[in-house]
Amino acid sequence: MTLFDSPSFANHEGVHAFADEKTGLKAIVAVHSTARGPAVGGTRMWNYGSAAEALEDVLRLSRGMSYKNAVADLEMGGGKSVIIGDSKTQKTPELFRAFGRAVDQLGGNYYAAEDVGVSVEDIAQARTQTEYVVGLSGGKEGSGDPSPVTAEGVFRSTLTVARRLWKQDDLTGLTIAVQGIGHVGGYLADKLHAAGAKLIVTDVNVPLLEEVAARTGAEIVAPDAIYDVQADIYAPCALGATLNPQTLDRLTVKAVVGAANNQLATPEIGKILFDRGVLYAPDYVVNGGGIINVASELKARQTGGAYDPAWVEGKLSRLMETLEEVLDRSASEKRPTHEIADAIAEARIKAAAEAKAELAAAA
Repeated sequence: MTLFDSPSFANHEGVHAFADEKTGLKAIVAVHSTARGPAVGGTRMWNYGSAAEALEDVLRLSRGMSYKNAVADLEMGGGKSVIIGDSKTQKTPELFRAFGRAVDQLGGNYYAAEDVGVSVEDIAQARTQTEYVVGLSGGKEGSGDPSPVTAEGVFRSTLTVARRLWKQDDLTGLTIAVQGIGHVGGYLADKLHAAGAKLIVTDVNVPLLEEVAARTGAEIVAPDAIYDVQADIYAPCALGATLNPQTLDRLTVKAVVGAANNQLATPEIGKILFDRGVLYAPDYVVNGGGIINVASELKARQTGGAYDPAWVEGKLSRLMETLEEVLDRSASEKRPTHEIADAIAEARIKAAAEAKAELAAAA
């Protein structure tokens, strides 16, 4: 199968491969859409089994960013980048400077930020070579680590679901299975615990697990066992596609609300969840807080202003209203939530593309 035949290609505007022999950089940057503005999305460093696997991941993630940015009503398009390599053993400042030079070649069509395996410090190295990165610390425009804002959005989404399913304003008496307690999952676990939830957690990082369990009273289980626990809500906060044919029948939860991207292995999984009465809060609606935080930094840079927490809060509150709309329409139209969210995102992207085409034609 060629790139253009892949279902994940999904009319991407551009897919770019970069290599630097000296630093070992092997990176792919996917730009799905610039209809609403420059493509913005994180950079993931992962030890992929093959280049084909990396390509498939970046395409899915890039399209997801277009939808995420549109649903959050941001003046940004969607893109994503992946670096093939082990972030624990192969990460160097030189590699990220080479990555910065690669991003710079795209001339502002794509802005990179941090994601799995990539830190604020890594992005700062890339920033020495290009202006087209965001998610930086320091300075009046710097937004810093977006993880706390992402976690806040997931937490508020969890409260929204709790109000609908259990008619309560906190999480007292509810058990939540959290898969992944890294950058976002750790912050989320603290918030869920403070709201009264009982936590069952897992991660490959055992010392971090023990640290989170010590302060939240969480029960620790092996990574594969998280699907079999008795819980009310499943919160996937690691890699995507954990909702798949192998895990679906093992879950006993009434809702899925998590921070991971691309939680559904296929769209059909979303339909199965809907038919089974499991409320799926669409991932790119739930986890949009981080990109909202990044958007404030980009906005400040473009206008000469400063990072604005009040603007971020306003956008995050509006995103929660959009989640309510998704859930309301899903119930009234008797359609899966992911289909409703997709329809909202696609309508916004289409309207922006048409307006952009009209401006170009009039010029």
